[in-house]
Amino acid sequence: MSNKKYFISGGGTGGHIYPAFTIADKLLKEDDTEKIYYIGNPTNLEYEIAKNYSDIEFLPVNVSGMPRKLTLSFFKWGFNLFISYIKALKYIKKYKPDAIFTTGGYVSAPIVLAAITLKHPYMIHDCDSVPGLVSKIAAPKASIVSVAFENSKNILKSKNIIFNGNPVRDVFYTVTKKEAREKLNISPDKKVIFAMGGSQGAKTINTAMIELLKPLTEDMNNYVILQTGKKNYDDVIGALNNIYTEYKNNPNLMVKPYFDEMVYPMKAADIVIARAGSLSLTEIVQCHLASILVPYPYAAQNHQRKNAKEMCEKGLALYLEDDECNSQNLLSMIKKFINDDNLLNSMQDKAKQFAQNNPSEEIVKQLKSTIK
Repeated sequence: MSNKKYFISGGGTGGHIYPAFTIADKLLKEDDTEKIYYIGNPTNLEYEIAKNYSDIEFLPVNVSGMPRKLTLSFFKWGFNLFISYIKALKYIKKYKPDAIFTTGGYVSAPIVLAAITLKHPYMIHDCDSVPGLVSKIAAPKASIVSVAFENSKNILKSKNIIFNGNPVRDVFYTVTKKEAREKLNISPDKKVIFAMGGSQGAKTINTAMIELLKPLTEDMNNYVILQTGKKNYDDVIGALNNIYTEYKNNPNLMVKPYFDEMVYPMKAADIVIARAGSLSLTEIVQCHLASILVPYPYAAQNHQRKNAKEMCEKGLALYLEDDECNSQNLLSMIKKFINDDNLLNSMQDKAKQFAQNNPSEEIVKQLKSTIK
């Protein structure tokens, strides 16, 4: 069997980027993979991740999210998209990929448009319950459309659409709670609360949690992990230095800007407080966690609210609006879990029942089937 070259794209947010790299990881383990190229924006997270792979070559496109208003920035965006589209055409002609795979988001627009122009087969995977604009444009011409939510099958137009679920890295299926707590030096006897805001952090969650760190860890003797997001870390530390100077010496508290290995705080936790991006929800369910979801209110097409409400309807989460996420309301929800083991265990059990086998192997098989 001849060796294969793959183009992978997807970006703008971690919800598009991490599933794309999960598929890249799987392809790198295949005997017939010769080369993988990642097409993305060099100022985004996808570039930082790609730098860690010696076997992935990064091909830059200078494209950003589409402005919502018809201003000068819109025309500048359109010009950059056109230039990136021309680049993508050249990339296909130069490197001749055997297969093209995208996970949506604005970063994948140039390669999707180039593939359509050149009539090159491609596969898309949409990560959200409400598909984005690029996925809607790409779906009708795609060889295969993979979706993470059943609901997406009613929105995307395709003759070959498959529900797979979101791929997550193999470590989410292999690392145990015991191993995760040992890695982070957390007692097996503590209830662990993990508050996070995705790859970008969440200022609302951070602000509410700052006032709760002392009562949750000292008065109630829980262990709390707060991931602030890199851009919010200094502000959180500044606030803690004003209201809770003893935080540095608290053995029940961990405050980090970001975790390179998200699997460890997720697996160590009992309760997670998070936004409602599709990848975060997949990981929450896979780690069998009880969750409090605070959807980002400005997400495209309001998809985070829809994601969160779907989780709540299935009994997998509690719901809190962003503008209601203050320390008092958040503490009230956290206490529901802390004071009621039946509720906590019930939600964890439902998450375990809802968890899927990792779909990445099926997605790779489907991708290979697009190769002529």
